[in-house]
Amino acid sequence: MLGRTLREVSAALKQGQITPIELCQKCFSLIKKTKFLNAYITVTEEVALKQAEESEKRYKNGQSLGDLDGIPIAVKDNFSTSGIETTCASNMLKGYVPPYNATVVQKLLDQGALLMGKTNLDEFAMGALGSDTGGSTRNPAAHCGLVGVKPSYGLVSRHGLIPLVNSMDVPGILTRYVDDAAIVLGILAGHDPKDSTTVQDPVKPFMLPSLTDVSKLCIGIPKEYLVPELSSEVRSLWSKAADLFESEGAKVIDVSLPHTSYSIVCYHVLCTSEVASNMARFDGLEYGHRCDIDVSTEAMYAATRREGFNDVVRGRILSGNFFLLKENYENYFIKAQKVRRLIANDFVNVFNSGVDVLLTPTTLSEAVPYLEFIKEDNRTRSAQDDIFTQAVNMAGLPAVSIPVALSDQGLPIGLQFIGRAFCDQQLLTIAKWFEKQVQFPVTQLQEFVDDCSSILENEKLASFSLKQ
Repeated sequence: MLGRTLREVSAALKQGQITPIELCQKCFSLIKKTKFLNAYITVTEEVALKQAEESEKRYKNGQSLGDLDGIPIAVKDNFSTSGIETTCASNMLKGYVPPYNATVVQKLLDQGALLMGKTNLDEFAMGALGSDTGGSTRNPAAHCGLVGVKPSYGLVSRHGLIPLVNSMDVPGILTRYVDDAAIVLGILAGHDPKDSTTVQDPVKPFMLPSLTDVSKLCIGIPKEYLVPELSSEVRSLWSKAADLFESEGAKVIDVSLPHTSYSIVCYHVLCTSEVASNMARFDGLEYGHRCDIDVSTEAMYAATRREGFNDVVRGRILSGNFFLLKENYENYFIKAQKVRRLIANDFVNVFNSGVDVLLTPTTLSEAVPYLEFIKEDNRTRSAQDDIFTQAVNMAGLPAVSIPVALSDQGLPIGLQFIGRAFCDQQLLTIAKWFEKQVQFPVTQLQEFVDDCSSILENEKLASFSLKQ
């Protein structure tokens, strides 16, 4: 049941093949078996079971709220959840319990979804680990064999998403299938009076047609994305994907995004500047962590932030404040804003030339082994991981990562489609067609759990913890 599509599970609930409580219990059983992965910061079993009971009553009375009624969901721990601790995986917010739900969380709960808990993230989501600021939905999706959707900026409310970079943050969606992501996006999309950056026009439900003819499509392949660091496996799959579209009659052309080489540096300046501004609110006075030092207000501020933030967050705050200094503002922040406009215009020019979607890699390679991953510092790793994804955030465009194949090591590899602003439905329709063609082997959860159990029994992980 846990490997089925959202609509299949919803149909099973309506037909009485399984109850919301049984489904909820299956999920918690899996969460407990995979606890060593540290996937969850907070597990809300009591809350979810109560929600499941309410859902079960609705089904018995023939009053289902829709496709999401009784469906288990998890929320990244940088989205505010009423009455449930929201930490952003930081000591700074340890014990912080918001008095309200983020708009996207409330919309899901209003449809009868069951909140399993709050999932883990690197502190304040400052890395390549769904919100999506520079690739933080698409990158994990590619590495985990999932569909990861980054909607157009302004399509989905950011109210209640603890901000990292206001001008780029977008709530992202992680699902097994494109159709499932479209259902969730249809529920989340639309104007929110609490977020002035959301679209004013009404948004129709995202019903994806089954595309049968791609001969009228034009697929763009950005030549600047063919970088030396790209693994041969990803490069080969990217080429085969382009050939697939061409063999079905689509027009596949090379295109240029000439300012791509500046995007990582530009992103770093803008990202750290907004981070520095946003993190200023965490001063130990109003909420969150406060140190025990009471010599002076200034000493309390300094000690609170030193204790509350990790090295990566403090480093980004320092970088951002440097770029925002009066003597540096014009040379760094303003210049980066101008380059951002050039990057956005590159995409506009390509789409105005007749291209429907861009096809690119999502990541440079398959997931890197943990021991290799920790050899590089966060800044280097983030710069590498976000190379294909962050320009989309700066341009405010929709993008989706689709799992394509398993590598020689048996690890998932994904490819990314980038669409025109607010043409999310067209983007997902094309992605759905592609998903059907590639037939990615869906991970069998039970096999995964059994494999993990055998490893643990052999005590290979006995002295190893993913927690820092």
